[in-house]
Amino acid sequence: MNLHVAIQSACREPVPDEDSIHRWIAAALRNRSSKESVEITVRLINNNEMANLNHQYRGKPGATNVLSFPADLPAELNLPLLGDIVICAPVVIAEAARQGKSANAHWAHMTVHGTLHLLGYDHIEEHDAATMEALESTILNELDFDCPYKTNVPREHSI
Repeated sequence: MNLHVAIQSACREPVPDEDSIHRWIAAALRNRSSKESVEITVRLINNNEMANLNHQYRGKPGATNVLSFPADLPAELNLPLLGDIVICAPVVIAEAARQGKSANAHWAHMTVHGTLHLLGYDHIEEHDAATMEALESTILNELDFDCPYKTNVPREHSI
């Protein structure tokens, strides 16, 4: 599979390097049935931009950690665009500190989580949440990160 990740950083907080983000997305796509080329845009943003997007697209106030926007293009266009992932740097950093894990581990989790949403996974129904969380845990374990859903860690849900 040929993976192209365009990364836009629009925040002042420290963010992961491009190689890490690419590696995390590639890991989430590894078991994908289609081996065609894939293009994903990742935008790393501040609280204000995320609050605006969260309100506009979900009708919810405030910033969230990650939002995913699948491309949903007609098949006849035959374009490799999978979609966009938007991650809020201040939220990710604050959540990592609150959960007692490294910022890098939480960045990996949010990147994998957002990528799985682009692939059609969700966590609205309990069964779907269990499936998605198990897959995230497996992928993160393959990347040498601990399970993000330890029993003492509050569940986080975004789209």
